Amino acid sequence: MRFVFAVSLLLVSIAVSAQERITISGFVKEKGSQEQLPGVNVYIEGTPYGAVTNTYGFYSLTIPAADSAMLSFSFVGYERTDLRVGLKKNLELSIFLATINQLEEVVVSARRQEDYVSRSVQMSQIEIPIAQLKKVPAFFGEKDVLRVLQLMPGVQKGTEGQTGLYVRGGGPDQNLIILDDAVVYNANHLFGFFSIFNSDALKSVELTKGGFPARYGGRLSSVLEMNMKEGSKDKLHGEGGIGLISSRLTLEGPISKGKSSFLISGRRTYIDLLASPFIKQSQKGDASQVKPGYYFYDLNAKMNYDLGPKDKLYVSGYFGRDKFYVEEKSADSETRAGLDWGNATATMRWNHVLSQKLFVNTSFIFSNFNFGVSSYSKDMNGDGATQDEFSLEYNSRIRDFGVKTDFDFYPSAKHAIKFGAQVTQHKFIPSALAIEGSFIENPIERSVKPINTFEAGAYVEDTWQPFESLKMNAGFRLSAFQTQTKTYIRPEPRFSAALRLAQDFSVKASYAQMNQYVHLLSNTGLGLPTDLWVPTTDRVAPQQSQQVALGFAKDLERPALTLTLEGYYKNMDNILNYKEGSSFLSINGENANELSWEDNVTAGKGWSYGGEFLIQKKTGRLSGWVGYTLSWTYWKFPELNFGKTFFPRYDRRHDLSVVGIYELTKRITISSTWVYGTGNALTLPIATYTGVSDNFITRINPNGKPAIGWNGPTVSEYGQKNSFRAEPFHRMDFAIQFRKQKKRHERTWEFGIYNVYNRRNPFFYDIDTDDTETGSGGNTKNTLKRYSLFPVLPYFSYNFKF
Repeated sequence: MRFVFAVSLLLVSIAVSAQERITISGFVKEKGSQEQLPGVNVYIEGTPYGAVTNTYGFYSLTIPAADSAMLSFSFVGYERTDLRVGLKKNLELSIFLATINQLEEVVVSARRQEDYVSRSVQMSQIEIPIAQLKKVPAFFGEKDVLRVLQLMPGVQKGTEGQTGLYVRGGGPDQNLIILDDAVVYNANHLFGFFSIFNSDALKSVELTKGGFPARYGGRLSSVLEMNMKEGSKDKLHGEGGIGLISSRLTLEGPISKGKSSFLISGRRTYIDLLASPFIKQSQKGDASQVKPGYYFYDLNAKMNYDLGPKDKLYVSGYFGRDKFYVEEKSADSETRAGLDWGNATATMRWNHVLSQKLFVNTSFIFSNFNFGVSSYSKDMNGDGATQDEFSLEYNSRIRDFGVKTDFDFYPSAKHAIKFGAQVTQHKFIPSALAIEGSFIENPIERSVKPINTFEAGAYVEDTWQPFESLKMNAGFRLSAFQTQTKTYIRPEPRFSAALRLAQDFSVKASYAQMNQYVHLLSNTGLGLPTDLWVPTTDRVAPQQSQQVALGFAKDLERPALTLTLEGYYKNMDNILNYKEGSSFLSINGENANELSWEDNVTAGKGWSYGGEFLIQKKTGRLSGWVGYTLSWTYWKFPELNFGKTFFPRYDRRHDLSVVGIYELTKRITISSTWVYGTGNALTLPIATYTGVSDNFITRINPNGKPAIGWNGPTVSEYGQKNSFRAEPFHRMDFAIQFRKQKKRHERTWEFGIYNVYNRRNPFFYDIDTDDTETGSGGNTKNTLKRYSLFPVLPYFSYNFKF
């Protein structure tokens, strides 16, 4: 009887306890456009209870019931909103936040904002407000997401002018780049000088360098997640710009007001159109006519539809292409050569609110990257008949079809659980080559059969706050990859924690294990389109990394600054590289049909460690950041550098960036950046040998030691791999923007200078040989020459918004 009474009392207490808790949920949107806002901080003032909106602007808070409380919403760049709400029953509440520039005046508040870095469990993460990104000086005025990320600690540049990202010792293939859930395999325009991402079409940009949550997988070094704008649901808006080398235009507006909307954004270069008249003028009267050309374009499009208060549908896509070509024609010959590459992605996403505590998103994803090289030449005799003919076609491709489902579950104020799964079917065509010509006895045709593989992953993670001062994220991901003959299954544990030692100061730590089943083969390490994407096979194992990090985060109120200091250590296994002398166009003579890319590669390991410092100010008249990285990266391959450890090309000891943006007046903004970095590690010859016969050679040092005998075959001698360190690079950029509000639109003139003090930063090095012979002897002088790419470059652009 006592047992029955005790059980009854327990059930009653549980029921009473359940009745004493209520749930508040809803969406946070931008006022006017009704864009759903991710990353908004939602909290109950005077309590430890809080939440953050997910990627689609949804939040959920389960808290003890009360008569009423103050519910606050805060987000960088938006006016904080406070609402007093009743807490006696469940509440569905959607909020609209106004951007600061929509207000008639900016109200300076001394109230504490709860969007501090020290309160977040996530570490090694960078978020850049799009509005701030557009004020940073840009190369030729092109506002580029990847160039701005290169200014952050832990993110290094490859070569002067390149947009490639090298994160904590990893290569460009080890970055998971996501645009609306679709993977982008090559993010470069103009051979890497611009990225494919048009900032006018983006809503959010977030880079994670370590401590990866379990929902991410497939790469070793970083996750760059970008989401496109949804399109305004209230009225037609647009913005665009005209620059020195390209123009862009973005339009967004309602399809059905308040219910559905669209966005379309396009950009195209006109280098080919501008150069064509000058090329024609310079070739007047020439017997041979040469027509070179280059252009790129990209197009972003998105539509969304509210199916009801609990369902939303999104369809988005990206399409872009680069094309480089040269045509030469004369009376007795004709030559054509071309290089083109491009990306295409498409995503359909369905959001559904299952309950106030459970949110689900399902995505259907398509991604495609294609690269091609073509060459054709023809020689004719005096009668115009073909005498010699040669053609080459080379293609490489990777195509994905995938589906993923992600759940967000909020059982209580102390737990935020995410779980889900993803399946992707990859189709690789590593290379398809055809060479034929009248002077080739046996035309070479090599078409590699498509390689079909499957990649899958399932995960669960929980952000748990057992105490007010401690927050943890623990997760587990199980990844799998199926080839034609073998299946890999790999566990990936993840953990991160933040311990708040004071109201605005915390200590953070993280551990993450990652696996990567796709590889990028590169001769240059620059992430160029000529690099080759290949899958894991029964002969090539997946890459794997483990990373640990420890850091500190401090928030200051006056001035409003965030300070972070982090140290990390990462090791990488089964990273791939070409064997010496191999490349994507390697052909083994008559055996070309039997050649496999697996025969050209070798596997090794790497490790990287270092420290990063960042002080950042996101709001106010003066904003910007100072970032510094001290790091070491090493590689070791049994078949490279005689099996000895060496520095990869992008190892960089010191990397410093200073960014400042100052609102001089409401109409004038000035900005400047200064960067410094240790030079790249390169391989250069230490000596050359010249001989007059097979058994008589003389050593010639690069300092110009005299040679004996006549010049014959010359052979270079190389020392340790990447043992030469290029000169440090540094550069300052400056820009000034003049804004004016017209009757129906806002216009902005921007004038800037790239490389203000004309620093000749190294782009590549070459050995120049000056050989003057006199009789049976001569003097040979070898000189190391540095070649630079960009001197001081002024630019301007005209931008508008309505």
